[in-house]
Amino acid sequence: MLPVMNAFTAALMLMMLPCGLAALERKQARSMVITQRGIVATSQVLASQAGAQALARGGSAVDAAIVANAVLAVVEPMSNGIGGDLFAIYWDANTGDLFGLNASGWAPKALTLDLLRTRGHSSMPETGILSVTVPGCVAGWYALHQRFGRLPWRELFQPAIYYAENGFPVTEWIHMEWEAAAEKLRAPEAQPELFLPGGKAPAVGQLFRNPDLARALRLIATDGPKAFYEGPIAEAILKASAQLRGVLSPDDLREYQPEWVKPIATTYRGWTVYELPPNSQGVAALEMLNIMEQFPLHQRAFDEPLTLHIKIEAQKLAYEDLRATVGDPRFVQVPLERLLSKDYARERARRIDLQHARCIEDRPAPPKGGDTVYLTAVDKDGNIVSLIQSIYLAFGSAIAVRPYGFHLHNRGGLFVTDPNSPNVVAPRKRPFHTIIPGFMERGPIRIGFGIMGGLNQAQAHAQFVSHVVDHGMNIQMALEAPRFTRREWTGCRVLIEDRFPKSTLDQLSVLGHQLEVPGSFVSWMGGGQVVLYDQSTGVKYGASSPRKDGAAIPEPDPYWSSR
Repeated sequence: MLPVMNAFTAALMLMMLPCGLAALERKQARSMVITQRGIVATSQVLASQAGAQALARGGSAVDAAIVANAVLAVVEPMSNGIGGDLFAIYWDANTGDLFGLNASGWAPKALTLDLLRTRGHSSMPETGILSVTVPGCVAGWYALHQRFGRLPWRELFQPAIYYAENGFPVTEWIHMEWEAAAEKLRAPEAQPELFLPGGKAPAVGQLFRNPDLARALRLIATDGPKAFYEGPIAEAILKASAQLRGVLSPDDLREYQPEWVKPIATTYRGWTVYELPPNSQGVAALEMLNIMEQFPLHQRAFDEPLTLHIKIEAQKLAYEDLRATVGDPRFVQVPLERLLSKDYARERARRIDLQHARCIEDRPAPPKGGDTVYLTAVDKDGNIVSLIQSIYLAFGSAIAVRPYGFHLHNRGGLFVTDPNSPNVVAPRKRPFHTIIPGFMERGPIRIGFGIMGGLNQAQAHAQFVSHVVDHGMNIQMALEAPRFTRREWTGCRVLIEDRFPKSTLDQLSVLGHQLEVPGSFVSWMGGGQVVLYDQSTGVKYGASSPRKDGAAIPEPDPYWSSR
């Protein structure tokens, strides 16, 4: 009888198992990281780990962010590095103050419309030396550290130097992005002998070393930004520019300084959401939220057709204004008060037809998707940094700075040559920027967040905020949830992930949206990172998007030193 009883018991347990599993089912793949100490969330695990170790050494959130960003410059070279720009938002837990840093570089003094026309360009080149503006990253790191750092400056670069000299195994998303850009790297000025070992992009798990970049990082660690803007790295940048008939001058590099700015904000159903002011696209995320607030989205599921229809139409309206008004505020007057007005949002919302998609066919070239890293960190005291850094398109301008192992960005490719545009190219002007860090708060809750991907970013920010505020998602669920993106200024084309219900996708098509459904976790939707600090409990939470190779890593607790 015993074997029969055992078989019966086993069958009974199998019958009960689905019911038990159903009771524990959830809609997110990962749990949030939860700790009483700090967290660093980046798009690559080694960078997150290095940042968390910086926190354990007594570093601030800013120290951890710089450490992590420097590592990302080594392990994710197609997306970021010392040849690019940087924006950051910093929240001070002690004072409650919020600070913004615009470390985007300006155009060379000699870069004019006449020069471009003389060189045969009717539009801005997207790659090559004339797409290069002064890189602001290193100056941005230094400005942040001078104000909010705790660790010695030179210590911040040790993890990045270690990986550059000793190598690191290439991860999955990074391999795919590297491989997709391989043809761009075959040009001699891109230094293919370094970045295409054996003539191709490194495979998943293949060790990649960049001793040239280690040399540059050592100079920056020792001499600070002077090494980059006046010293040997500056000389190498100017040499590369001169060889390719560029117009960068020593003064363009030496005279550059990042700018501390006041974040702009709006309210959304009791939350305050912050972005940085132009020359970035952050204002579009806030305007989109203001328009969305005119509709009871909080009473609907996030994946209903009408919910998505309203969000898509709000994006079109906000991006129309973005394209028409935003440029460098030192050169043009951007009507921020009007764009952020609730009255203006109500006026714009009246243009949304709940029965039909609005399709205006006018196809100026939009910005390309871009390759970017976003990271965020919270330290044990609750200070938060939300930081984004980029060399724009994969491997930027495709111009490597020898012998220092990095590429110059091509952010100048976002200028336009239309003299009537607020974003027309001009000497010492900063181009329109797609990269934006985000921050939001309500009561004791503070959230640093960001999502990458060219024009995707402002619309992804608005969707993330709505996921949290309207639909009650935790920060990991809000990052993982399926999204849409529109990569063109006009028209009705919408890229949307296939995890939305088929009935929803079908109804959106009936409304007139021209859907493209490329997959489940699509890079065009942008990878993102989030940290949350609850002041009432002192507990911190972290989240990391599955659309990247990263993770939210907690600062180790001091268990070894607690005796």
